[in-house]
Amino acid sequence: MNPTERRQRYRSHLAREQCIQPASIFDPISSRLAASLGFEIGMFAGSVASGVVLGAPDLTVITLSEFVDQARRITRASDISLMVDSDHGYGNALNVMRTVSELEAAEVCAMSIEDTALPTPFGTTGATVISLDESVGKMRAAVAAKRDRETIVIGRCAAMPIEGIAGVVARAAAYEAAGVDALFFTGLSTKAHVVAVEAVTTLPLMLGSAPAELQDAAWLAAHRVRIALKGHLPFQTMIQGIYEALKHHADGGEPAGLSHRAPSAEVMATALANADYDAWQGEFLR
Repeated sequence: MNPTERRQRYRSHLAREQCIQPASIFDPISSRLAASLGFEIGMFAGSVASGVVLGAPDLTVITLSEFVDQARRITRASDISLMVDSDHGYGNALNVMRTVSELEAAEVCAMSIEDTALPTPFGTTGATVISLDESVGKMRAAVAAKRDRETIVIGRCAAMPIEGIAGVVARAAAYEAAGVDALFFTGLSTKAHVVAVEAVTTLPLMLGSAPAELQDAAWLAAHRVRIALKGHLPFQTMIQGIYEALKHHADGGEPAGLSHRAPSAEVMATALANADYDAWQGEFLR
């Protein structure tokens, strides 16, 4: 499946009345395993990128090139339609254009550009957002930078804790007017918030981790929410698994003591694409 076809598949999901949680993936192995389990859409989060690439917290210290390189490894490993959290676009509106260009070249299908002021400005505490005018300029720049018309630009709004629902609604309408393909919100906590946003835009909606009131997938789907994220458990459990295996070793344990935690031969073969490599060796090396 070529990149345009993957992007068209992602768009087809946005057109359905269905709300899903994409597979949270972060490397070639998680990409392949997610695809083998039937996931068509994967999510590569900025926080996970900082963790897997740098072993650092989510403080926007990762660079664009590091982020793009990891995204390319993910898209190369399977035909999953990858959406990414490209944070603030790594700078101003011109940097956003470069971000879109590089992520398109890495075969990413959808990318969010957010209005949070990143990295955290000197002398501030807590999240802040850039002005509406600057945000709109970045959204317009992202849309203008697309070379494949099927690429999805997602306007991400984090203004709820700072400007309240009135500010979020104003930004939603402005980002749609700027030409983005979908809208992503963090900080919405009630059904009334979702209804308020739904009333001012015709675009597909997406939510970050939300409270219990916003966990009803059928209700969300009926109100145009197409994607709802619920954290990044695969990356977190991987860290715990590595820790437990190394601690077992450090404590003098033998490999047999953790054999019940090891993946089966079938899972390992899927993770490493053994069938493909066996076929290539048979065709080209013999």
